Amino acid sequence: MKITFVSKLPQQVRILCIVISEGAPLPPAGKALNDASQGRISQAVKVAKFTGKRDQTLEILAPSKSCDRLFLFGAGEAAKVTARELELTGGALAGALGAAKVESAGVVLNLPGLKLVKADEAAALVASGASLRNYQFLQYKSKKPENGKRLESLVIEAATPAKAKAAFANYEALAEGVHLARDLVNEPANVLYPAEFANRAKALSKSGVKVEILNPAQMKKLGMGALLGVSQGSPFEPRLVVMRWDGGKAGEAPVAFIGKGVTFDTGGVSIKPAGGMEDMKGDMGGAACVTGLMLALAKRKAKANVIGAIGIVENAIDGAAQRPGDVVKSMSGQTIAVLNTDAEGRLILADVLWYVQDRFKPKFMVNLATLTGAIMGALGKDYAGLFSNNDELSTRLTEAGLETGERVWRMPMGPEYDKLIDSDIADMKNIGGRFGGAITAAQFLQRFVNKVPWAHLDVAGTAMDSTKTAINQSWGSGWGVRLLNRLVADHYES
Repeated sequence: MKITFVSKLPQQVRILCIVISEGAPLPPAGKALNDASQGRISQAVKVAKFTGKRDQTLEILAPSKSCDRLFLFGAGEAAKVTARELELTGGALAGALGAAKVESAGVVLNLPGLKLVKADEAAALVASGASLRNYQFLQYKSKKPENGKRLESLVIEAATPAKAKAAFANYEALAEGVHLARDLVNEPANVLYPAEFANRAKALSKSGVKVEILNPAQMKKLGMGALLGVSQGSPFEPRLVVMRWDGGKAGEAPVAFIGKGVTFDTGGVSIKPAGGMEDMKGDMGGAACVTGLMLALAKRKAKANVIGAIGIVENAIDGAAQRPGDVVKSMSGQTIAVLNTDAEGRLILADVLWYVQDRFKPKFMVNLATLTGAIMGALGKDYAGLFSNNDELSTRLTEAGLETGERVWRMPMGPEYDKLIDSDIADMKNIGGRFGGAITAAQFLQRFVNKVPWAHLDVAGTAMDSTKTAINQSWGSGWGVRLLNRLVADHYES
């Protein structure tokens, strides 16, 4: 979608959107709303009891000869309007225009008394929300949807268009990253198998990201028996992709993000129930987030050194597949009794976490994984589970979640949970029993991070088929890209 910022809307704009704070008067908005039409609009506003309260919307058809449609969006009390709320308003705006099959529109912000957000930043935030909401995944539609028009462009009034455009540049880069993550999660597994996922990550090199892809032979040489064990029942070979963005000071230790990338998860020999198994194409939501994040950081030229590492496999079934009761040796040298082949994500992450902390000596590691159904039992689909060995990192993630709307909730860890994964025949087992499944999974991962500050985000409820919002109506949500970008921007850029 093309977004343009202007000091005054052109006269030919026939679809007009006004974002208006509570109690503010309707602006003239050029010739689209003239004196002759004000009475009719005022009457419609009165009848609809539209006052500009948060989330109020009103559509008025043909309010004047020069305006075909007028959309009003309430922003609430101007002094209390936050950046997050403006972004959601932009999403609601794009949603209303999309539902009306509008191709282009003009936008005016009438928000006198803004205190928490600058006026030009407000215009950029509305544009950001519209960009995020306007995403569609239609690659496999042989026919266009009926009345297939879609929103193609917005022209937004701003006090200083150049400043609004500059502010939007970062949001636009972020939207590109979110859209990439959504694309990856939405792709079917027969298209997005491990090697193809790696190829798409490799394409980030065009944006300045350094990309390295390790094949099975290289992983075997490194001793990644845990990751390789998961893949041995699939005809698709696994890959380990390492993405580097060197935007910070030379020689400064990087921050690291690690993603679970199971392009399809049958559960292996511990096979999943048939109902809903098709959703397991999204079991690479963590890896999708990391890939989208790296694109966003590169596009906005983040002043930080960042590592993104993703372990990509398919967990399938054939005669060579891993069996319950098998013992594998991880890169760390620790052995794992595999009691359930459907607890495979932690096996992949065990080797990738060890590899990243050993090779790159990062300031911290954050891993994301659609790891357990147990976390949805605890938190539903509105929060991701946060597990960590570091209070400062946890606090920063929590704050970034509140600012972006990608919220996390810290869960407990401790020795009483850790002992549940001790094994009689190996150093550990990959499941810890019926209760506290999300916690014992985190305890398992913690055994592979040494003393590096670390956080594990269990995104099983948020990465796919999550709660819909004004800025996301996609099955694959791209959750986490905005959260982690905010973490980097607020605390780790030079």
